[in-house]
Amino acid sequence: MTQPVVTRFAPSPTGFLHIGGARTALFNWLFARGRGGKFLLRIEDTDRERSTPEATAAILQGMEWLGLDHDGDVISQFEGADRHAEVAKQLLAEGKAYKCFATQDEIAAFREQAKAEGKSTLYRSPWRDADASSHPDMPYVIRIKAPQSGVTVIKDQVQGDVTIKNEQLDDMILLRSDGTPVYMLAVVVDDHDMGVTHVIRGDDHLNNAARQMMIYEAMGWDVPVWAHIPLIHGPDGKKLSKRHGALGAQEYQAMGYPAAGMRNYLARLGWSHGDDEFFTDEQAKAWFDFDGIGKSPARFDTKKLENLCGQHIAVSDDAALRQEIEAYLAAAGQDGLNDAQSQGLETAMYCLKDRARTFPELLEKAHFILASRPIDRDAKAEKALSTVSDGILGELTPQLQNASWVRDDLEALLNEFAEAQGTKFGKLAGPLRAVLAGRAVTPSVFDMMLILGREETLARLADATG
Repeated sequence: MTQPVVTRFAPSPTGFLHIGGARTALFNWLFARGRGGKFLLRIEDTDRERSTPEATAAILQGMEWLGLDHDGDVISQFEGADRHAEVAKQLLAEGKAYKCFATQDEIAAFREQAKAEGKSTLYRSPWRDADASSHPDMPYVIRIKAPQSGVTVIKDQVQGDVTIKNEQLDDMILLRSDGTPVYMLAVVVDDHDMGVTHVIRGDDHLNNAARQMMIYEAMGWDVPVWAHIPLIHGPDGKKLSKRHGALGAQEYQAMGYPAAGMRNYLARLGWSHGDDEFFTDEQAKAWFDFDGIGKSPARFDTKKLENLCGQHIAVSDDAALRQEIEAYLAAAGQDGLNDAQSQGLETAMYCLKDRARTFPELLEKAHFILASRPIDRDAKAEKALSTVSDGILGELTPQLQNASWVRDDLEALLNEFAEAQGTKFGKLAGPLRAVLAGRAVTPSVFDMMLILGREETLARLADATG
């Protein structure tokens, strides 16, 4: 029987959920969910000076927005410190690790001399094979005994086989002199104890794999499947940073990108399935595999993100879209919708979502249903309204009072009215948009009239001609 897949996302709570971290979480989520496995979340909070509850909350909120649900409770790495130390002491007892009493000054002096002599500065402790009877009564660290000959091969699903000469590996510290475990030990123990089968993470961790494999092998544990994915670069080809704009997942929520579009775009950053650009979560789960991950860094492209987001908005369920827009308004620190606005927005969604790439764009198109009378008009709407006399709009009002309020009849009525005025409906559309929405870019005049209803439509006409 094949072992069930278990992946994990293990961010450090020292800031927001970086967009690169969000993609790593997504890849782990897709790989596990597509195979009926488990996706676990571990907060690597061993750096007590830099880790904050606020950062942990930001990471959890970012993952919740992206819809990346995890199995079981959130695991704190710091809380496992005793277990990590226990493993170091076990390796010490088994002769696979040793006590090192070298001071920082001694290590620094060793490196300076090695550098002066043109030799490797990799520290070789004289305490590795020292007899216990020679141990002084002073603080010590516990170091693992690294292999000193041969090679370590990292069998990576993305990078291929990566060979490291063991002479390049130092006797890594496992336990500091104050008894606290180092990060490299904690990661391995946690991954083993959590049953992680596949470690999918950024390729900046690739060199760590060789050092972590020493612990797996010394403990006789199964080494997980490695998959080190390329980093994300900005449009200029340099590592993604603040100069490229927003970095945190929550910043993208506050800018009005839909979560489904963000998931789709992040999945395509460094991974592909043929020529498919737009796909659903279910398709991504079924398709995602290591074979589709490239070795080169992916470039973040805001235009492509917006294009995909627009496609996802267009096919979204209206009620779900309204709820996500309300969550966006809260994330952006804007006023929420009242019940009438919320219901009106959902009713109008069919004519709002086709060409909107972000929620601000959709809400701009929805101004006609969200605004209350008297409708404020922007400069373009004022200009459009100035091209038609109040008298013409005034003549239209009584005809609309008795009109059949269905689309075909309204279209026929307005076309006939325009013809009677010696013009075409296209010439009236701009002024009517200005009257009904106060904007020059809106859904069709007929959609707005149907959604607003006879009473509100006539009231807005009256405001404009009064």
